[in-house]
Amino acid sequence: MPKIISPQVEFGGLLNQMKSVAPEVFSADGKYLNLLEGRWQEIGTAREFHSCIDGSQLGWMPMLNRDTALRAVRFAKGEAAAWAATDLDTRRAKVQDALHLLREHVELIGKLLMWEIGKTYKLGFTDIDRCIEGAQWYVDNIENMLGRRQPLGLVSNIASWNYPFSVLLHAVLVQALCGNSLIAKTPTDGGFISLSLAFALVRRCGLPVSLVSGLGSELSEVLVKDAAIDCLSFVGGRYNGRNIADVLSTHNKRYMLEMEGVNTYGIWNYSDWTTLADQLKKGYDYGKQRCTAYVRFVVERRLFPQFLDTYSTVMKGMKIGNPTLVDNAADPLPDLAFGPVINKAQADDLDRLYADALKTGATPIYEGHLDDSLFLPGQDRSAYRAPRALVNLPRQSELYFKEPFGPIDSIVLVDRVEELVGEMNISNGALVAAVASDDVTWAERTAKEVRAFKVGVNKLRSRGDREEVFGGLGESWKGAFVGGKLLVEAVTEGPAGQPVLGNYADATLLPEKA
Repeated sequence: MPKIISPQVEFGGLLNQMKSVAPEVFSADGKYLNLLEGRWQEIGTAREFHSCIDGSQLGWMPMLNRDTALRAVRFAKGEAAAWAATDLDTRRAKVQDALHLLREHVELIGKLLMWEIGKTYKLGFTDIDRCIEGAQWYVDNIENMLGRRQPLGLVSNIASWNYPFSVLLHAVLVQALCGNSLIAKTPTDGGFISLSLAFALVRRCGLPVSLVSGLGSELSEVLVKDAAIDCLSFVGGRYNGRNIADVLSTHNKRYMLEMEGVNTYGIWNYSDWTTLADQLKKGYDYGKQRCTAYVRFVVERRLFPQFLDTYSTVMKGMKIGNPTLVDNAADPLPDLAFGPVINKAQADDLDRLYADALKTGATPIYEGHLDDSLFLPGQDRSAYRAPRALVNLPRQSELYFKEPFGPIDSIVLVDRVEELVGEMNISNGALVAAVASDDVTWAERTAKEVRAFKVGVNKLRSRGDREEVFGGLGESWKGAFVGGKLLVEAVTEGPAGQPVLGNYADATLLPEKA
C-alpha cells in the first residue's frame, strides 16, 4: 500500500488552524503580513515560498524594503522607554502570559516547523519546548540575575532558520523580560510562518515585539547599523558575521554574534565503541544542520578500522525520508534520523563541496542512499541527501576548513597527539568539541588545548540553555557571552565600568557604558 501524507500534519489543515488562532497575521486575501508599528500590516513584495519536504508552495513571504523596515525600527525604539519603566513584576507577568499561550499551541507550531524547515515531528516539538521551558527558567529566576541592572533599549535579532524558537524567540522573550523592546527578522530560508503565529500570541500579551521579513542585504542597513538599535543578537555564517563585526567596530552598541566553526571530535587510545555509536547517531539530529554539529573526526590511525566499522554500522541504520508520510491515517508519524536539508540550493552546495573534495584527492569511505519506500512516488526529493563521509581530505579542499552544515563528515587520521590537537583547531575557533579516550586524565588535559568554547570529555557538548554559559572562541563568536546570568547582563547595563564578559574583536572584556 502506498504511503500518504498524514492527515494530522496536512499543511492546508494546519494553515486553517493558524488562521483561526491568529487571523491578524493574514491580509484579506490570505497573504502573510509583517508585525510593525504595533499591528500586522504590509505585505511588501510577496516572494513565493516552497517546502523543502516536497517542493509544495506554502505561501508568500512578505518581503519588506529598507524604508518600511526603518518605520518598524523607529516605532520599536519608541516603545523602549515605556517598557523599561514598567516594573519587573508586570513584565514578568506578561511574559508568563505569553508562555501560557505558546504552550496551548505547541502542537500547531511544531507541525508547521516540519513543513517550513524540514524538521521531523520530534525535533519540531523539541525546538518550541526548549524555547518555552528555557524562558520559563528566566521568568522564575530573573529577580536575582537582574538586580538593579537597566535595559539597553531596542534589541535587534537576526538568526538563521534552523532553530527559530529555541534560539531566536527564546532570546526575544528573555530580552523583553529584562526590559528591552525588540525587533526580529524572520529567517529568509524558513520559519516565518510559525514565528508569525508565535509573535502574534506574544504581542497580544503586551510585549513590545516587532517581526519583519526581508532580505538581509536590504534590511541590514537598519537592523544592524541604525542609531535606534542599541544591541544586536546575530546567529549565522562567518562571512556575514565578519561583515557585521566590522561595521559594529565603529558603533557604540552591544552585540552577540554567533558564527559557525568546524566542530571536531578527537579520538585517541579509545575502546568504548558502543558509546561512540550512540553519540554518532545522536550527532546526526537534523542532518547536522546545527551550529554545534560534529562534522570532523580526528582519529588515531591505529584505531581507524574500529572507528570505520562503528561509523558504517550507524550510518547504515539511519532512515532518511519524508517526515510527514504514514502507511494509513491512524499510524504515528515516522521515527526518522532526519528529513531534507533546508532547500535544494543547500543540497546542491553539499554536492559541490563533496565533488571538490574528491577532485582534490579525498577518499570516500561512506556514501548513503535514499530509500524509495520513505517517499511518495514521484515526489520532489531535491533537498534530500543521505550521509557521506571522506578520509584524507587535502588542505586545498574547501571542505577542509569549512563547516558543510549538512550530512557530510570528514575523518582525519593522525599519529601523534600534537597532530590531533592541530587538526582539531583547524578552523580558528569553534563553539564545541569533544575528546574521547580511555585515559580520562589525558583527555581532560588535552581538552584544554582545543580551541572551542565547550569541550566534552567522552561526551558530546551542545549549545545548552538556562544557567549554562554559551559563546565561542576565535572566529566562531564575537561579542558578549550569553546563557544564565550572562544573557541577562548581555542585554542590560550595570554600574559604569563594570565589564561584560565576552569574546570581542579587540578585547576580552567590554566595559559598560558610562
